Amino acid sequence: MKKIAAVAGLVVVAAFGTPAASGDGIEQHEVSQEQYDTLIAQCRYSDTGKSRCRAAVKELYYIGKPSHTLDCRTYTGVTVCGPLKLSRSERQCKQTSVEQGISFRRAEVECYVYA
Repeated sequence: MKKIAAVAGLVVVAAFGTPAASGDGIEQHEVSQEQYDTLIAQCRYSDTGKSRCRAAVKELYYIGKPSHTLDCRTYTGVTVCGPLKLSRSERQCKQTSVEQGISFRRAEVECYVYA
């Protein structure tokens, strides 16, 4: 049973870039209302499925106290939080941008939003 849960968790990590919250032993993450709103809002940029992105956020996070461990960053006026699930073209954009001297974090956000 533990092996099945571990494999299911890995499948979700591969699909969404973050672990699932229910039924696999991984707990939801508590975040502030503002952080939660940012996580939901950034799904509008998702090339890998807006509804899947929103469902993953609802599964992984709940509103409470601000999380001091949630990785949030703002570039070119857009704030994103947590790991980003990039499409193939977005990953290529990120790699090209990094090779041209843009920081990894900035390239990741800008390619997620604009590519």
